[in-house]
Amino acid sequence: MKFSAQWLKSHLQTTATLTAITERLTNLGLEVEEIIERPDLQGFVIAEIIEAKPHPDAQRLQVCSVMVNAAHPPLQIVCGAPNARKGLKTVLGLPGLVVPGNGLMLKKSLIRGVESQGMLCSPSELKLSSESDGIIELPTDAPIGTPFATYAGLDDPVIHIAITPNRADCSSVYGVARDLAASGLGTLTPIKTQNRPGSFKSPIHWQIDSSSQQRCPIVAGRYFRGLQNTPSPAWLQRRLQAIGQRPISALVDITNYLTHDIGRPLHVYDAKMLKGDLTMRLAHPQEKLAALDGQIYNLSSDDLIIADQQQVHGLAGIIGGQLAACQATTTEAFLEVAYFQPTGIARSGRRLNILSDARYRFERGIDPESVNWGMNIATQMILDICGGTASEIVTTGSIPSASKPIQFQPILLKQLGGLEVEENKIRQILLALGCKVEGSLHNLVVTPPSWRPDLQLAVDLVEEVTRIVGYHEIVPTPLPAFHRPNKPSINVAEDKDKNKKTARAPGLADMLSYNRQEQLKRLMVSRGFQEALTYSFIAPKAASYFGITPRSLVLTNPINADLSVMRPNLLPNLLDAVLRNQNRGIKDWAVFEFGPIFKGNKSDDQQLVLAALHCGYAENRHWLQKPRMVDVFDIKGHLFSLLQASGVSLEGITTETPAAGWYHPGRSGRITSGKTTLAEFGEIHPNILQAYDIISPIIAFELYYNALPDARMPQKSVLSLSPFQPVERDFAFVVHADIAAEKLLRAIRMVDKQLIRKVELFDVYSGKGLPDGTKSLAIGVILQAHDHTLTDTEINEVSTKILAAANKLTGAVLRQ
Repeated sequence: MKFSAQWLKSHLQTTATLTAITERLTNLGLEVEEIIERPDLQGFVIAEIIEAKPHPDAQRLQVCSVMVNAAHPPLQIVCGAPNARKGLKTVLGLPGLVVPGNGLMLKKSLIRGVESQGMLCSPSELKLSSESDGIIELPTDAPIGTPFATYAGLDDPVIHIAITPNRADCSSVYGVARDLAASGLGTLTPIKTQNRPGSFKSPIHWQIDSSSQQRCPIVAGRYFRGLQNTPSPAWLQRRLQAIGQRPISALVDITNYLTHDIGRPLHVYDAKMLKGDLTMRLAHPQEKLAALDGQIYNLSSDDLIIADQQQVHGLAGIIGGQLAACQATTTEAFLEVAYFQPTGIARSGRRLNILSDARYRFERGIDPESVNWGMNIATQMILDICGGTASEIVTTGSIPSASKPIQFQPILLKQLGGLEVEENKIRQILLALGCKVEGSLHNLVVTPPSWRPDLQLAVDLVEEVTRIVGYHEIVPTPLPAFHRPNKPSINVAEDKDKNKKTARAPGLADMLSYNRQEQLKRLMVSRGFQEALTYSFIAPKAASYFGITPRSLVLTNPINADLSVMRPNLLPNLLDAVLRNQNRGIKDWAVFEFGPIFKGNKSDDQQLVLAALHCGYAENRHWLQKPRMVDVFDIKGHLFSLLQASGVSLEGITTETPAAGWYHPGRSGRITSGKTTLAEFGEIHPNILQAYDIISPIIAFELYYNALPDARMPQKSVLSLSPFQPVERDFAFVVHADIAAEKLLRAIRMVDKQLIRKVELFDVYSGKGLPDGTKSLAIGVILQAHDHTLTDTEINEVSTKILAAANKLTGAVLRQ
C-alpha cells in the first residue's frame, strides 16, 4: 500500500513530522517498508517544444526550439525521440544536472555539428518507468517553467506500508488516517458525502442470478449522460503517479483513485457498448473474457461474471473487459458499485492468476456499507470533473447483516495483553476505531464497525487496544523459571462416587513429557545434528510422495500455492533443506525436527514425531583411514540412543521389515514393541531423491513420540557388579536367508535373563558350504552369575536351552 504524505494529510489534520508518522504506523502494526523521496529530480522543469525541424546532418535527429520561460529566448535542444513535435510539453534537463537513470551529467555539447543546450527526458531517464521509446508527454495545461517534481507530486514523500491480510480497512489512505487518528496522532477529517438526486431513469438495470446471490449480495448502478472524458485534473494525476499508477482518462482515473483513497473499488462502462441490462451470474462452460490487461481468460462455472444480453464484460470484483472500456470519446457511462463475497473472489483470482487492486481489496473484505456512500462520492467526482447529468440509482439485493456484538471485559487486556489501561481510555479507543460501545465499564458490549470484519472475538479487541496504546508500553516480564521437583507434590482428593481417596499429581505427566522432549532434542544436538523449524504446510506434490493426502488436510485459503497441504510427514521439508544446502556445496549434513504431523482434521489425527536426515561422510577425512559414508546402521544407532533416553528397554523391542514406502525396500526397517511401531528408519527411496533432484543417498528415521511409553520420573537401579568370572560361548547358527538376525538374538536373550549378560552378532556368512537360501550367523553369548562361579553343568544347560530356543523360534541349527 502506497500513498504520499500530503495525500494522507488530506484526511488527517496533523502537524506531525514524516518521521513521527512513520514511527507511529509501525507501532500500529502497519509496518513501513520504505519511504520514497526524489531529490534527484530537483532542477528538471516543464518545457514546451515551439518548433521541431530535421537535423541537417542526421536523419533520425531533430533540432527543437524549447520554451522554458516566456521572458527568455528559447533553448536549442537536439533530440532523437520519435514523438518530439511542435506543441508538446515535456521535461527538460539543463546543463549541470545529473540524469537519474544513467548518472550522466548534462552539459552543452555539439551533436553532429549542432549545439544542444540540454536534454529532453524520457520516463526511464528520470527513473519513472522502464519505457524509453520517447520523451515524456505532459498535458497541454502543464505550466512551463514549473519544477517537474512539484507538478508530478514527486516532491511529496511516498510512504510504502505492509498490510497484513486481516487489515483490509487499511488498504486505503482514509483507513490509514483513521488508524493514526485513533492513536492520537491528529484528527480525522470526515468524508463528505452528498446524495445527488437523478434527473432521469436509468436505461440499464441490474439483475443477480439466483445462483449468484451469495457471491454478490448487492450491486448498485448509475447512468451518466453528456460526459467529457478528458484527462483528469493535475492534482489527481499527481497522486496516482506518486503511487505508480498511470493516468488514463478522467473516468478511469476516478475509479482508480477512489480504490486507493477510500478503499472502494468501482468499475465504469462505456454505456453505448452495452446491450440491455447487466446480470451478475456464474460463467457458462467455454465462455471467455477479453480483459483490460490484454489477456483472454477461459472462464469456469465457479467464476462470477458481469454480462449483458450478448457479451461478458467483466470478471466480477477482479478485472473488467475491453469491449465496454471507457475511451476518450465516451460520453455516456454506467457506474458499477457492488459488494462481493471474499472467498469467491480469491478462488477465481488465484485460478486465473490475476492480480488487481480490486481483487486485493474484495478478497480481504471491504465495507459493505460503502455501496451507498461509495456511489455518492463517485457520482460527485464524475459530475465535478466530467460534467453531464446522472440518472436515478438502480439497486438489486441488500447489504449483508452488520457485525455481531462482542462481550468484552476490560480485565482481559491485563490478562492477555500485559497492559494496565484505564477503562475510560479503553472505551475512548474503541469509539475512535469506529466501534459502538455499550454496557458497564466492567462488562462492555462492543459492536465493531462495518469496515472491520476481522473483529469477531474479545481477543481481537484486546489486540486493537494494545496496538493503539503501543506494544512498546508492554513491560517485559520474564516467564517463571521451570524447575523439576525432586518430590512432586501430591494432592489427595476424595472420589465421591467410589467413596475413596485417590492421589494424583496435577500437571506432572505434562511436565515429564516436556522434559523428555527437551532431553531428546539435546541428545540429537550432542550427536551432531542441527535442529530445524519448518512450516506445517507443504506442497501437494511433496505430500504425494509420502502417502495419500486426505482432502481434510488441503487448505481452502493457503498463504502460498506451494504451501496448501498440512504436512502428513516431517521429511519433505527436511529434504527441501538438504537440497538448499546441497546447492550451496554443503554435502555433509545432519538435521532433525521435532514437531506435529497431521493425518486428518480430528484432534487425535495430530501426532508428534522426531524426524532426522543424515547425508555425506560419517566422520571427517583422516590420513590414517579411508572416510566412510553414512549408512543405515549409523541412523539406527542414533535411533536406539533416543529410545534408551525415552525409557524404552532395548530388550523389549524388535527390528522388522518392511518400513514405509518412502524408504528403500532393501535398506530400511521399523522398530516395534509388541504390535506398536515406535520408529521407522532407512535410506530414502531413490525415486523420491530423484524427484527432489538430490544426488547423494539420504539416511533418515522417524520416531513416533506418541507411541512411546508414558513419560515417568527417571529411575536408575543401583549398579551391581559381579565378582565372579564371566564365561563366553560362541555359536554359529545356520538359518534361512530371510530370517532377521534380530529375531535370533531376541530368542537367545529370553532364555535366561539372570545368567545371560550380553548377546551380540559378530559375523554373517553366506555362500560356499551352506545350503542354498541360507546364511550363517555367528553369535557371542556372555554368561555370568552374581552369587557364584558357573559350573560346566550350568553352562551346558544354558547352551542347550539356547539351541532349543533358537531352533523353535527361528528354525536355526548349529553349523557343522
